Amino acid sequence: MFRWAQQQLANVAGTQEPEYGPEAIHPVGNNPGDPAYTELKKEHLKWKLVEQTCVETQTFYLQADSGHYCFMQVIYNNIAGLRITTQFNVKIWYPNNEKPVVWTSDPLENHGFDDDRFCFFADGISIELSEDGSCYNIKSARNDKSMVDIKFERTVPGFLGGADGTTHYGTDPKAPWGSMRHTFWPRANVEGRIITNGEQIDFKGRGMFTMALQGMKPHHAAARWNFVNFQSPSYSAIMMEFTTPASYATTLVRVSGIATEGKLLLANTNAGDVKHTATKQDTENDWPEPTSARFAWEGKTDDGKEVSALLEGSLGDRLDRIDVMAEVPGFVKAIVATAAGTKPYIYQYKSKMTIKVKVGDEVKEEEGTLFAEATFIS
Repeated sequence: MFRWAQQQLANVAGTQEPEYGPEAIHPVGNNPGDPAYTELKKEHLKWKLVEQTCVETQTFYLQADSGHYCFMQVIYNNIAGLRITTQFNVKIWYPNNEKPVVWTSDPLENHGFDDDRFCFFADGISIELSEDGSCYNIKSARNDKSMVDIKFERTVPGFLGGADGTTHYGTDPKAPWGSMRHTFWPRANVEGRIITNGEQIDFKGRGMFTMALQGMKPHHAAARWNFVNFQSPSYSAIMMEFTTPASYATTLVRVSGIATEGKLLLANTNAGDVKHTATKQDTENDWPEPTSARFAWEGKTDDGKEVSALLEGSLGDRLDRIDVMAEVPGFVKAIVATAAGTKPYIYQYKSKMTIKVKVGDEVKEEEGTLFAEATFIS
């Protein structure tokens, strides 16, 4: 009970939590009897709308055949159950950086959901899930710099880690005081366009989608993150991992998967790794900015074949370094403003890499596009 009271105080004040120990973290997929993954059904794509501090997001990654790359995200913030804000972000990178990055981040008004909580609406924007749960239609006229009309249709089954995709925080697993949940569509077909500054960009190509729920203050849930989304003509490889603060025993939590056209090759929570094989010190904030990395996947197909995959090499010039505190709305900023040692930065990269995939005794290599993020919080 005392630990619960300590956590509630930290949750209200935003201060650093005490060290609860490993018994206060229950990583996804670690419960006895949990499967390696669960195939997504439409029901898994409902907005949760938790009635306490949370950040819930839908994020779409678009890789156009033209070489353009786009990130679209809708954010639902509940701040201590006192105020709800919603935001729509769009970021577009041009091939070979031939033009400046397009970045729009717009607060939304009059947001709402359909009765079943599959579809999101606000003034000037809609994100609608099809009746069969296989396709999103995203339309936004919220900002003249990012007028969106996109159809995003999965081509392989989606998945979540373990039985429910959720990591729980708290000393009583039956009554957790926080959570982290992720679901994935690793591979999708994309059609449609985005108009920016009067220019129409055709985004026909491939995509990846993730829906996430962070059911506690961000700096309490994780100290560092790694994310990778690799897409090639034959393969999609994704990995999301985070490391908790010392308050939760500096625990590593990971979800990863590999897909090829029409099927998942593997998905799990307990294999593979991410290593920053070379770094340089960022002189502005002292974080070890990665310059090269190694991403490894391991697991088994549903019929028992061993699968492994490897991506490694230079990350190239970073796409961006995001000072999170400079970007978030003022009221959201108050969540972490009082936390000592909290200085969140996101480093983004996009580069060509060759994936090496081994299924049983068969080995294939194929070049594709890597999009990676390294996030440092505390």
